[in-house]
Amino acid sequence: MKKINKKLKIALLFGGKTAEHEVSLMSAQNVEKAINKDKYDVVLVKIDKNGKWLNLGAFAEYKNKKIDAVFPILHGSYGEDGTVQGFLKLAGVPFVGPSVLGSAVGFDKDVQKRLLNEAGIPNTSFITIRKGDKISFSNIKKILKLPMIVKPANSGSSIGISKVENEKDFNNAIAEAFKFDNKIIIEKFIGDKREIECAVLGNENPKASICGEVVTNEKHSFYSYEAKYIDEKGARLEIPAKIPRSVQVKIQKLAVKAFKVLECEGLSRVDFFLLKNGEILLNEINTIPGFTNISMYPRLWQESGISY
Repeated sequence: MKKINKKLKIALLFGGKTAEHEVSLMSAQNVEKAINKDKYDVVLVKIDKNGKWLNLGAFAEYKNKKIDAVFPILHGSYGEDGTVQGFLKLAGVPFVGPSVLGSAVGFDKDVQKRLLNEAGIPNTSFITIRKGDKISFSNIKKILKLPMIVKPANSGSSIGISKVENEKDFNNAIAEAFKFDNKIIIEKFIGDKREIECAVLGNENPKASICGEVVTNEKHSFYSYEAKYIDEKGARLEIPAKIPRSVQVKIQKLAVKAFKVLECEGLSRVDFFLLKNGEILLNEINTIPGFTNISMYPRLWQESGISY
């Protein structure tokens, strides 16, 4: 009798108690459509905005079959920051993406940037501020110059990020960022640059995709949440990016190096700034990148020869 190969039962974990809930829903919908149903049985497990798990029983039992692995498609806090990864590790359930340390380090931009600096990977100049610290606009302006970018240390999808041109902007931006985290970072604004992104895939021997470029509409001074998800013409993706091969190779090497330095596994999207003088600065890493039908990560791999 011909042996029947057992399908793996994969739980897609999505939603979440986060400002990026809707982005997660879009990503999960696209993953569910694209996943190979000949190889995988898919179980949908949603976390609502209040943190309630719907179909939580799937983790213990689903048609009397144990879940083989979990694909967390949770963007932002309580999903991309090591919280869920710790829960899954404790439960002994295999999952996609980095474990607790890599997730936490990848999500905390302050810790991330300190590790990048230690490894000699160039990134934007920054200052970290915690809630309760004395904040002096004039002192920070002397160090970073205007304009500046203010953002929560732990957040994604450009949520809580503001561009600062003056002291009034600064005070508003600080208040806005502190709505999302007790620790914020203030970065030197890099004006005349190109935004280049590279996808990384793998565990022990990760590989980098070709590069893509985010070209922001003129009315958006940076790649904000509105430009990403609300304004249909807010930005366009150019894949492959129109850059010299030597620059692409350098970015690919930096992406893989950062992936390893930050203890990542499975997959990540690494975002860079390419300056006019040829300097390359790492902006940030995303350990659970977007998987919507317009997201950069799956499109970069499609152009590199790996379908969604």
